[in-house]
Amino acid sequence: MTLPTLEQYTEQAARLGYETVLVREWAPGFQTQPHEHPFDARGLVVAGEFWLTLGQDTRRLLPGDIFEVPRGTTHTERYGEQGCTFWAARRG
Repeated sequence: MTLPTLEQYTEQAARLGYETVLVREWAPGFQTQPHEHPFDARGLVVAGEFWLTLGQDTRRLLPGDIFEVPRGTTHTERYGEQGCTFWAARRG
């Protein structure tokens, strides 16, 4: 699978109404506490892996996978043995 460039992903996100794209890098094995954000988030995994839990649903995400977390949704993240890098678009 060929990933878009960061510039291409940023352009795609802007067309969907996202204002900001951040490069997020997480350490191997890091796990967040349950939390929520005051914005909609849409991410593209570009390296490593992580597990995203929304409610009772947990997804394993790998390079090329896209995920969305609506604003106000409680969730947790757990990063794999190699950590994870994803591009996070924010809206609102």
